Amino acid sequence: MLFEVKPCRFGRGLFATRDIRKGDVILTFTGKIITQDDVDAKPEGKDVNALEINDTSYIDLEEPGVFANHSCNPTAGIYDDRKLIALRDIAPSEEVTYDYSTSVDGGWTMPCACGENDCVGYVCDFKDLPREKQERYLGLDVVMSYIAKQYIKIS
Repeated sequence: MLFEVKPCRFGRGLFATRDIRKGDVILTFTGKIITQDDVDAKPEGKDVNALEINDTSYIDLEEPGVFANHSCNPTAGIYDDRKLIALRDIAPSEEVTYDYSTSVDGGWTMPCACGENDCVGYVCDFKDLPREKQERYLGLDVVMSYIAKQYIKIS
């Protein structure tokens, strides 16, 4: 296994158990496919851990993917809408994180406490990220396809 679930400041997180090389697939997100109505029906106060995969559907994340935390300077990104891949080499004991904004396009925000130097202060829709970040993530192919297609220029 490339990672283990360990306690962290956000509760639990994914941490590398060995060197993970840039481009390695770390995990594939799994869970039941649910709708916005299902997300909205989650009990008040219960964490909603749904990964938006298109305009109307989400993956109700299962373990271990549910423990992948957000960072404004992530070590990983979502490739091919379900695979978490390393964006750079990740050292043993380093947390595996991704930028939640690469999978959000519905007006959702939450405060960010990642503590990175370039922290935006909140997690937002992809369209609200600084342009440089958008271009970087699009160039790395780690933006959900339903969002990325809005940014593809047809020549």
